[in-house]
Amino acid sequence: MTAPHDRQPKVTEREARQVAEAAREQDWRKPSFAKELFLGRFRLDLIHPHPLPAADDAQRGEDFLAKLRVFCETKVDSALIEREARIPDETINGLKELGALGMKIDTKYGGLGLTQVYYNKALALAGSASPSIGALLSAHQSIGVPQPLKLFGTQAQKDAFLPRLASTAISAFLLTEPDVGSDPARLATTAVPDGDAYILDGVKLWTTNGVVADLLVVMARVPRSETSKGGITAFVVEADSPGVTVEHRNAFMGLRGLENGVTRFHQVRVPAANRIGPEGAGLKIALTTLNTGRLSLPAMCVGAGKWCLKIAREWSSVREQWGKPVAHHEAVGAKISFIAATTFALEAVLDLSSQMADEDRNDIRIEAALAKLYGSEMGWLMADELVQIRGGRGFETADSLAARGERAVPAEQVLRDMRINRIFEGSTEIMHLLIAREAVDAHLKVAGDLIDPDKNLSEKAKAGAQAGAFYARWLPKLVAGAGQLPRSYAEFNPPGHPDLSPHLRYVERSARKLARSTFYAMSRWQGRMETKQGFLGRIVDIGAELFAMSAACVRAELLRTTEEYGREAYQLADAFCRQSRIRTDELFARLWTNTDDLDHKVVTGVLSGTYTWLEQGIVDPSGEGPWIADATPGPAKKDNVHRPIR
Repeated sequence: MTAPHDRQPKVTEREARQVAEAAREQDWRKPSFAKELFLGRFRLDLIHPHPLPAADDAQRGEDFLAKLRVFCETKVDSALIEREARIPDETINGLKELGALGMKIDTKYGGLGLTQVYYNKALALAGSASPSIGALLSAHQSIGVPQPLKLFGTQAQKDAFLPRLASTAISAFLLTEPDVGSDPARLATTAVPDGDAYILDGVKLWTTNGVVADLLVVMARVPRSETSKGGITAFVVEADSPGVTVEHRNAFMGLRGLENGVTRFHQVRVPAANRIGPEGAGLKIALTTLNTGRLSLPAMCVGAGKWCLKIAREWSSVREQWGKPVAHHEAVGAKISFIAATTFALEAVLDLSSQMADEDRNDIRIEAALAKLYGSEMGWLMADELVQIRGGRGFETADSLAARGERAVPAEQVLRDMRINRIFEGSTEIMHLLIAREAVDAHLKVAGDLIDPDKNLSEKAKAGAQAGAFYARWLPKLVAGAGQLPRSYAEFNPPGHPDLSPHLRYVERSARKLARSTFYAMSRWQGRMETKQGFLGRIVDIGAELFAMSAACVRAELLRTTEEYGREAYQLADAFCRQSRIRTDELFARLWTNTDDLDHKVVTGVLSGTYTWLEQGIVDPSGEGPWIADATPGPAKKDNVHRPIR
């Protein structure tokens, strides 16, 4: 039998990059706080004063949150979902009746028309009741059919599908394949034109909601022809179409109620009217959808952080060791402080990014990506710290705790459920590369041809002149700035509150240092810069910390003027910024002092078998079978486990 990877489209590394590059939004038509930050320009005016939702949007959002809270408290049995690894049909139908499937769909199509801010608040609330419910709602609306149609669909498509999606039809997004993850250039599923339709053939993996979905967004490759360049294209597919088979429902370490499966398409006829956008625009549609869709994951991380804080507070105030509650022991107290400060900062990042998305004044592609990256990484750390605070009880299941007479606290479940967020919708490693590409976009625009091996001497000379002019203007501005003036950002030093202005001055100085570091690296490595993933990852992580500090300070100032707990908000922002600055300084040091080169040598040795002696003395409990499942196109050989919710 032919190995799966032998049937994939053969593409070189350069061709794969070209596919990804073509799918990027090439232009910056709106300002971006994060983009400016990576260029060494601290544009506080883009985020301060903190934007706010319109009064009617806020009222509509609060009204729905109140209904959703009652539903989550009375109709959601998280322990049952965990035990049975399934969300009960009656729970999903209850969400439909509540209108939760249409949170982001316009009211003229029967949706609730919530803003991004309130949609994310709803996901945080629902996800705290059951992460599997949060994932179902997010996959349906953040990346499923509604969002691509909202951005790229025809009026006929919106009229046909959005009313269904707002009320009863669950949707799923199908891009990944058994041998295709973050490298879509190798996509093997095909869509061959046939009259007024396309014929789909292929296999899709990890189709969140796919087991129960009624409508699918499917990415498939249209072959090149005399009249079309073809390429990856997006289609809306009815899940009950002849030839669509859900062959397997996947099971995971966490999110046990997730309806995620393997879906096979065999000679599936899809009307051409169901194509979203032109042929070849599928990947661009997917990436554009994710610009705001990625905000759903940090929303649920914020919800998890709030729950971790609540449990840490309640538990550590009653659990005594050596004559006092464990919260008063410094080792435990530091963990609680980290959870509290980080939860505050994550909510600040989420709300700021979401409100900017609602206003549509700024390009938030980097902000949303940073929110996803930072939220998933810090959310995981907070869950891990909660397990440590709970000790042995953190490792024990909620059912076991309840069976022996203690409160059923699912700390270990939250840790398992949170782990996937570092992989979902772009792994941390891919997010580093994606954000880094956007962060150096200005440099590549003026100097990219200098390091492009395919450019001739004339083109390189022209690029050299452009680069010289750009850097002559840009580099001097990185020498000094407001961060060196003692009274800068004085509005963040109100009487009786912690002084946040030093943190903003630190951000301004660090932004310039970050930009200089990026320039030094490009000068040093030039065309090899893209291979320095360790360096690029640290550059992005520094940017994430600077963005989070900025958001935390701006949110604290907003709460000072609008809420009675403004002083406490300032305290949390101060604590977070002090913690963040330590991490940032360490990241700056590791830009140039690290083990990247040595790590590469060790990896080469591992792959060549140099260290196989180190693997001796164990048994491998793994089962038999190929590393990657066979995905040969053809008719299904397994029963269809698709189960639409009715």
